[in-house]
Amino acid sequence: MQHRATAIAADDETYWAGVRAQYTVSPDFINLENAYFGLQADPVQAACRRYDSEVNAENSFFLRTRYPARLARVMAALAAFTGAAPGELLITRNLMEAFNILLQGYPFAAGDAVLLAEHDYDSVIDTLAMVAARKALQLQRLVLPLDPDSDEQIVALYEAALTARTRVLLVTHMVHRTGQLMPVQKIAAMARRRGVDVMVDAAHSFAQVDYRLAQLGADFAGVNLHKWLGAPLGVGLLYIRQARIAEIAPLFGDTRPDVADINKLGHVGTVPPAPILAIEDALAFHHAVGARNKEARLRYLTQYWLGQVRAVPAVRILTPTDPARSCAIAAFAIDGIPAAQVAARLMAQQRIFTVVRKIGDGEGVRVTPHLHTTTAQLDLLAAAIRAMAA
Repeated sequence: MQHRATAIAADDETYWAGVRAQYTVSPDFINLENAYFGLQADPVQAACRRYDSEVNAENSFFLRTRYPARLARVMAALAAFTGAAPGELLITRNLMEAFNILLQGYPFAAGDAVLLAEHDYDSVIDTLAMVAARKALQLQRLVLPLDPDSDEQIVALYEAALTARTRVLLVTHMVHRTGQLMPVQKIAAMARRRGVDVMVDAAHSFAQVDYRLAQLGADFAGVNLHKWLGAPLGVGLLYIRQARIAEIAPLFGDTRPDVADINKLGHVGTVPPAPILAIEDALAFHHAVGARNKEARLRYLTQYWLGQVRAVPAVRILTPTDPARSCAIAAFAIDGIPAAQVAARLMAQQRIFTVVRKIGDGEGVRVTPHLHTTTAQLDLLAAAIRAMAA
């Protein structure tokens, strides 16, 4: 079941200071690059350490006698959170492992085409390029606007790019470069009408915005649990609708007779149990804050700093204008100053850590606050941007 926390105002700084106090953050710099992986809340870190000690103390006795039931409990919690059945979910090390399982196991035929956008995740595109070379596939590439007029505009662009050979459409739910949210449900509905499978990269949207994975309308999706859910590094998630599991061939050696068992895709040997067990604790912390509260706070923080620089003439915002089309991730550029130089100055002069990302034909500085970010820190960022752009 989904847990519903009490509604909290996104600008209730007293409440959010209490949430912030549950994170241990380095005092040496201001971290505004939280999209690589999410800082674990202190209770999650503590739980993971306990589990690691328990596993180490009990050794194989733990793995052989206790772990199966504990893992089943984690899978039930993930099923409740995602809206999927436990048998439709597989814990992976990260999204890239999930997508390699999907793309290398999908029943492509020579001449099939895959439609992707230029803004999709670089490593997923690399995997597609490798599979395309091995299986004689076509890759169809689409450029989408940074600030779309409507969902319908995006859906129409995807639909216009489909051909008779298009077998799979890759869609990134939240673009890692700019934070733009794609209308996945509408895209998936369109693709289904056209007989095209949709694979969703939900690395950044998962636990950043409030939705259920199974409601996206796609049969396949990959997730990083170590990003916005705040689980330990080393855990991701693969979702495959039950009726489609049999079609996916194992990437790792497996000969079990039940081809509809998703576990056939996860035969990777012994893995560290502690990060997997701590998924429950990460979910508990997420539920305590509240999915809607968390999304609203992250969007508020982003719009807070964007509102201070949006009107500066030399500053170009590379994230949609409509706040509903993004959340915690946003990007900007300053005319006449390379993005790498902007990021270097922020770190050298204000100790603000950001990252540069390729966006279209150029580059931008990506800014990602988290629940531990203060508005005072974002004031410093905005002042620094205005000073550089003057």
